[in-house]
Amino acid sequence: MTSADGPAGQQPPPAVRQAPGGPDPRDPPRGRLRVDVGLSHEPLDVLAALAAVRDPACGGYGVFVGSVRDHHEGEAVTGLAYEAWEQEAVPALERIAALVGERFVSVRAVHVRHRLGSLAVGEDAIVVATAAPHRAEATDAAAFLVDAVKAEVPIWKREHLADGEHRWPGLDTEHDRGWRG
Repeated sequence: MTSADGPAGQQPPPAVRQAPGGPDPRDPPRGRLRVDVGLSHEPLDVLAALAAVRDPACGGYGVFVGSVRDHHEGEAVTGLAYEAWEQEAVPALERIAALVGERFVSVRAVHVRHRLGSLAVGEDAIVVATAAPHRAEATDAAAFLVDAVKAEVPIWKREHLADGEHRWPGLDTEHDRGWRG
């Protein structure tokens, strides 16, 4: 569960950089936070994520794209497979988006898409985007969002290794090197 300090007891990013006492008073009030979250079995679209958070009152956008890399902990990785408890994952994404809105009061829009299914090296697994009047809060919010999704949303990753074996990082024992199937 997300705590007051952040996902799994982590502290928030070093500074939510805004004027003392809240957002810059010269910026128009936020109104309702726009939230667009979901899971996808199809390739993710980074430009669509950015378009989803575009706002004429915003000059800063925080975008993060997490892609499948070809290695982990010294072993060659050929791909990943993501599984989720879908009935719980989407509400968890919505709760995290709301927490971003509470913690980063200038953020006007939040977008998160996480991929499910089999992904090859180089494919995008997660795309997040945030919008705020200023860069610092947008990028801090995006970083917080990625960390919270990784820590709190019931999505599991199975790594396929070059030697033909697989492992479940975070679920296997001995630092993900225990059980292999």
